[in-house]
Amino acid sequence: MAYAEESSRPDWSCVPLIVVAIFCIAMLVAGCEPNYQTLRYEGQEAMLRGDFGPARYMLLSAEGKSHRRADNLHDLGVCSVMVAKRKFEERNHAAAFRELDNAIAYYRRAIDERPGHQASLEGVNIALELKGQFEEALKHAQWTVAFVGPSAKQYIFLAAELEQRGDADGALLRYRQAVAIEPGSAKAHAAMAKFLLRHGNQAAYDYLAEAQRLDPNDPWVNQQLAGRPSSPPTRIVSRSDAVRSQP
Repeated sequence: MAYAEESSRPDWSCVPLIVVAIFCIAMLVAGCEPNYQTLRYEGQEAMLRGDFGPARYMLLSAEGKSHRRADNLHDLGVCSVMVAKRKFEERNHAAAFRELDNAIAYYRRAIDERPGHQASLEGVNIALELKGQFEEALKHAQWTVAFVGPSAKQYIFLAAELEQRGDADGALLRYRQAVAIEPGSAKAHAAMAKFLLRHGNQAAYDYLAEAQRLDPNDPWVNQQLAGRPSSPPTRIVSRSDAVRSQP
């Protein structure tokens, strides 16, 4: 696997260098060298505009000022993923895979710095799936629960991976574990409710009611409860006894 240090020599063909030059000239005219916070801010602004080439340049410069900050490493991973998607659109698959390798390396460095960094944990899965390494993505999700968690977020993360692969029983178990490990988490109850709604199980409304009690301001939960049908919904999927039965 290519490590993120190699990204100091990435493909800059997509970078409008005039943007970077203008920024650097402006800082020189102002008589100061940009610090970590300034570079990071400019990088994030470029990300919001969708200018991922200049964003990566700024974030790499910020990394040079203050090494191994998890949030900055995560954003570098995002930039590499977005550039990879563009390379796929251009049918430049070799360059896209190199970008994804760099993204995974950035995300893993962020996880090394902050083991529970959820955005980076999910970023690894996104990059692995874009590479077509679906089994590796599932193994990563399982590793996350075993070695980083357990937490409701980690169980929900693994449940989503299992559900995507058609393992409804495994997903249901992990959603239940998320609720059990953090019974005061509105997000855990809402995630369980979403799963049950997708499978046509009216027990979802019990979880929605609890999610609303824990967080009365969640618009999605309130919308679902406001539109609750008077009769049981039609079942969409009935793959297993575990899903058919009320939790």
